[in-house]
Amino acid sequence: MIWHLFFQPFIEYGFMRRALAVCLALSVSTTALGVFLQLRRMSLMGDALSHAILPGVAVGYLLSGMSLLAMSCGGFIAGILVALVAGFVSRRTPLKEDASFAGFYLGSLALGVTLVSLRGSNVDLLHLLFGSILAVDIDSAWFVAGVCAFTLLILAIFYRGLVTEAFDTAWLQVNARWLPALLHGLFLALLVLNLVAGFQVLGTLMAVGLMMLPAVAARCWARTLPGMLLFAGASGACCAWLSLSWSASLPAGPAIVLTASALFFFSVLCGSRSRLAASLRAHF
Repeated sequence: MIWHLFFQPFIEYGFMRRALAVCLALSVSTTALGVFLQLRRMSLMGDALSHAILPGVAVGYLLSGMSLLAMSCGGFIAGILVALVAGFVSRRTPLKEDASFAGFYLGSLALGVTLVSLRGSNVDLLHLLFGSILAVDIDSAWFVAGVCAFTLLILAIFYRGLVTEAFDTAWLQVNARWLPALLHGLFLALLVLNLVAGFQVLGTLMAVGLMMLPAVAARCWARTLPGMLLFAGASGACCAWLSLSWSASLPAGPAIVLTASALFFFSVLCGSRSRLAASLRAHF
C-alpha cells in the first residue's frame, strides 16, 4: 500500500517525476529565501511580489501566448519595477515600505487579471493564478532547476553579508555605506526570480506558500540559522512529495500549500520553541 501510494507513481509516470523534481528544487531554494524574509521581518513582502509579477506575466502572454521565456522575462521585469518603485515611494513619502508594497501589489494583481482576460480564457487565467504542476514540461523543469541552482550559489557566496544585513545593517553601513543597498537589491532580485520560477508550477497565488510556510514552521523548531535552513528545505520537500502522492484525488498545487499549512499549525502547537499546546494546557 505504501509503495503503491508514495513511490510507484513516480516510477511509472514521467510527468510525476518531472513534477517531483521541480518541487524538490523549489523547496530547497525558495524556503531558504523564506527564512531570510522572516529574519528581515518581511514575510508578507513575498506575497506582495508574487502578485506584482502578474502584469508582466500577462504582457508576455498577450505578446507570445504561453511562451515560457516571454512570461518569465515579463514577470521578472514587473517584479523588479514594483520593488524599486515601492522602495522609492517609502523613502520619499511618510508611507512605510509594507504600506507602499500593499498599494502596488493590489493594483498589479487587478491589472494582471484584466490583461489576461482581454485575450485569454478562464482556463488560461486559472493556469497563471494557480499553476499546473502536473503539466510541467522539460523546458520549464530545466528553467526552474537553473533558477534554483543559481539562487543557492548566490546565497552561498553572499551568505555572511546577507546574515549581517538581516541582523545589523548599521554595522555594514559604517564599513561600507553602499553595501546594505547592494545586498538588499540582490536579495529582492533573487526573490522575484524564484517567484517567477514558482509561478510555472504553483501559479502566482500559491508560489509564496511553499516559500514561507516551511520557513515559519522551522522557526518553531530550530535554534540556529543553519538548522532553520535545513529544516525548512527538508520539510518543504516532504510536503511536496506527500502532496504529489495524493494528487490523484486532490489538486496538486493547493495540496502542497495545504500540507505545508498543516505542518505550520503542528509546529505552532508542538514545536520545541513554541509549545503553544503545552502552555494552553498549563493555563487552563
